[in-house]
Amino acid sequence: MIIFLKDLTKNRSLRIVHTMNQIEETTLNVTEFQLVEFQKLIARLFQCCQDRMQYQSDRFKLPDAELRCILSFEDERYLTPKNIASRMNVGKSRVTKIISGLEEKKLIQRIKDPEDSRIYLISLTNAGKKKVLKIKQFHDDIHEKILLQVNQEQRKNMLANLDLLKACMEAGKEMMK
Repeated sequence: MIIFLKDLTKNRSLRIVHTMNQIEETTLNVTEFQLVEFQKLIARLFQCCQDRMQYQSDRFKLPDAELRCILSFEDERYLTPKNIASRMNVGKSRVTKIISGLEEKKLIQRIKDPEDSRIYLISLTNAGKKKVLKIKQFHDDIHEKILLQVNQEQRKNMLANLDLLKACMEAGKEMMK
């Protein structure tokens, strides 16, 4: 199903066009109750995520920004400060401070780019790689515990609904541009 947002009106209705071998236009009304419940649930989910991020920062003894920075390496051997700034959606000056903190903790190292000595390449140290593995294991464990709270069918529905929510939120993000 492809959803195209066409018209958001003041009476909280949205006209959508979807395709699935046919084109059809539908108007969906949002009640005040649905709007308030949605806002409460999103706020609560956001708070749960913030609480988990605070817990993992405390557990791994890293400020959130430094934790997100080392996780941004994923499968990359090297990143530039510009790459990191883009992945974290922060300014280069903020990245410089984050990199310095991680360097003091010996989790990353700076290496001059052999092709351009003006550029530094940032890489995880062995200690940084071990820390990332521990953080990823923590993520796997916590997500598994969450999924185990619901049966297989509910899990399937929950994942489909989360995927739908993500798509709707991304569409809403595009509308803000």
